[in-house]
Amino acid sequence: MRFRQRQRLRRHADFQDVYANGTKVPGRLYTLFSKPNGLSVGRLGIAATKRLGGAVVRNRAKRLIREVFRRNDIAPGFDIVVVPRRELLTVGLTTLEADYRAAVARRVLKSR
Repeated sequence: MRFRQRQRLRRHADFQDVYANGTKVPGRLYTLFSKPNGLSVGRLGIAATKRLGGAVVRNRAKRLIREVFRRNDIAPGFDIVVVPRRELLTVGLTTLEADYRAAVARRVLKSR
């Protein structure tokens, strides 16, 4: 299953809406913002800034986050924005996946 275009947040206004009106879940590996979107599909936005590192580092972090989101379609109907931290690059995919599931279960699934 691919990460489709309709599953992506692209517009700056969408990111700002999630930041302003969504719930924030701080974590050791990333900060997760979530907001209901009224659609049948979950959408993901990744805000990897230069503070994280160079282009190679930022792209690796984004690839890892997209893969975890693609594997765990547990938040349909929500817009999710992930702001990665440096610690994300030092853990494996299984640890990242478990942390994502816990964060989504903690915030997104409780608000339903």
